[in-house]
Amino acid sequence: MIREIYLAGGCYWGTQKFLDSIQGVTKTEVGFANGSVPSPSYEQVKHTETGHAETVHVFYDDSVISLKTLLELFFNIIDPTSLNRQGADHGTQYRTGIYCLNDSDLNTAQTALKDLQKRYTSPVVVECLPLKCFYTAEEYHQKYLDKNPGGYCHVSLGMIQKAKNWKPGDSTDLRK
Repeated sequence: MIREIYLAGGCYWGTQKFLDSIQGVTKTEVGFANGSVPSPSYEQVKHTETGHAETVHVFYDDSVISLKTLLELFFNIIDPTSLNRQGADHGTQYRTGIYCLNDSDLNTAQTALKDLQKRYTSPVVVECLPLKCFYTAEEYHQKYLDKNPGGYCHVSLGMIQKAKNWKPGDSTDLRK
């Protein structure tokens, strides 16, 4: 069955490329989640305080990959202890988050974050909330790194390659 989750991992270009590379992910789109301004543009989110996070709307086949496994893979590309910053990007739009459509997914995400906290001495600051709103970003941001292979992102090409090579049943720790 195709399920949906919204993942904010800093700059959405590399996050989308990484998630698109995972077996079981069927579709993604980038946009802005959980802010206060209706239908914001990228420029509004970048230069004003809209409250939105750059977010990837992920569609995945849960007969291939579970939400728990998808989240464990996602954790490879973020610093979960960094507030409003990933790589060289900083600001509230670059915060990390998991935004859910239902209580079951919210519980799964909260459990995954509790397990993640056990690996860190600093507090894990990944938001974990119900999705309030999501607005799709402009077309030129969709699949940005496919269109602009030299584009900057905090997600390394090596990590994207590891996601491509990952198979269900493999370890979710891609940093090894």
